[in-house]
This record gives sequence, structure tokens and C-alpha cells, in this order.
Amino acid sequence: MRYEFHIAGVVSEDLAETFPELDHVPVPDQDLFLGPVTDEAHLYGLLLRFQAVGLHVLEMRRLPD
Repeated sequence: MRYEFHIAGVVSEDLAETFPELDHVPVPDQDLFLGPVTDEAHLYGLLLRFQAVGLHVLEMRRLPD
């Protein structure tokens, strides 16, 4: 499964390195993280990591395989 996470604001490259398994794509007014999610535990772990480093997830969606 691949997921896309829309993050509020601009994420620094140092902070983006907290998510080495995801691609970081800056876009105006928000940043995107894209990448594989292995299972539900991994998905919730990513959401907890976003929260732990102070990032606000605006939207997430599963991408077509």
C-alpha cells in the first residue's frame, strides 16, 4: 500500500529526515509525504511520529497500487 500525507506548513529537510521511508515533496502552503505503508500498525506509527515531532496531518489517503 502507498499513502500520501498532507502536512500543514513547510517541513524542514532536517525534520523530513525523521521519515526516511517516505518521499518529501514541498508544495505551496503544505508539504507532502508519500511512500509505502506496510500495515495498519505502520500507518498508526507514522501518524504518532508526525504528532510527536509537532507536524499536523491535514489529510491522508491511500494511493492506487
